[in-house]
Amino acid sequence: MTWEIDTTHSEATFSIRHAMVTTVRGQFRVLTGKVEIDEAAPQNSSIEAQVETASIDTRDAHRDGHLVSPDFFDAATYPVISFKSTKIEPKGDNEYSVQGILDLHGVQKEISLEAEYAGQAKDAYGNTRAGLSAKGTINRKDFGLTWNAALETGGVLVSENVKLEIDLSLLNKG
Repeated sequence: MTWEIDTTHSEATFSIRHAMVTTVRGQFRVLTGKVEIDEAAPQNSSIEAQVETASIDTRDAHRDGHLVSPDFFDAATYPVISFKSTKIEPKGDNEYSVQGILDLHGVQKEISLEAEYAGQAKDAYGNTRAGLSAKGTINRKDFGLTWNAALETGGVLVSENVKLEIDLSLLNKG
């Protein structure tokens, strides 16, 4: 069954350590894609999703401007970040390991996400919906995102590890 990501009820968020002591969180406001769900054989399911790089929102316009610049995402050159699953393995209790190719900053690399399928339901408008969430961690340097600044107290301004959290509301498209 084919499902489309409902952009108004879904989000792709991230968090990263800042200045070694705090966490900055953000999201990409423009998220699109489709999911094929085979409930009888979940390993045959697939996920394709994209975010618009320039839609990053960390609640700080100055920081967002720096993040879309060539120092980080270089949104003018790499306007889209995409993920395409390559393997889905059931773990039990609606939990799955999802491997796929993350295309970020011109680098394609396989990553692994831990996912949970929440099932299906009819909404108040008669639409059939499904819910899916996923979490994982990537090293930003693996994707060529190497900008940083040393702190006078030791350490660096921006951590290498980025935690990803995706929550998808899916609409049935047949």
